[in-house]
Amino acid sequence: MLNAEIVISIKETGLPSVAYVNTHADVKAEADICCTSANVAKVVEALNSDEVLLGPDKNLAWFAGWKTGKRVIPVPKDGHCYVHVQFRKEDIAKIREKRPNSTVIVHPECNPEVQLLADYIGSTSQMVEFVRSFYGDVVVGTEIGLIERLRRENYNVTPLRCVVCNEMKMNTLKDVLKALRDESRIVEVPRDVARRAKRSIRRMIELC
Repeated sequence: MLNAEIVISIKETGLPSVAYVNTHADVKAEADICCTSANVAKVVEALNSDEVLLGPDKNLAWFAGWKTGKRVIPVPKDGHCYVHVQFRKEDIAKIREKRPNSTVIVHPECNPEVQLLADYIGSTSQMVEFVRSFYGDVVVGTEIGLIERLRRENYNVTPLRCVVCNEMKMNTLKDVLKALRDESRIVEVPRDVARRAKRSIRRMIELC
């Protein structure tokens, strides 16, 4: 939902621009710095500006603003993860009624009203660490693949709602094997784009 042209157009504001690390290389090449869902608040806090542009997820931008107290402007205005916006505050209300002693954890790409009702908000890696260190009934609000992973590790977790990312499910072990063995499906990025994209990634790594 975010392309390089949009990032170029917002440079006129003079505000620092943050691009989610999963955006295309040409977007990262135009942005000032990258972020992940785990370090987004830290990145925004470190920038020398009370106003920050962040894309493409409006809910992640809201989360960063909530955590830092800064004005974080989503770019584009309605960018979102179609998986995480499926969670509703009603889902949490139902689980609270059925299992009042459960702990609800959700991803920061969920809608703000869902985040505010949760007991913990974290990225995928942060959710994993939370479950591994927590003893109790945990309900997880994110893509079903993480719940499956945690169950394989013998953690008793329950999905807040069963939501699936179709794109993530396109990646299979068979395809990974084929790519490694045959070096197939090579993605080539123009040198200049790669160089500038690395700059915004490197800045994030140095900062965090």
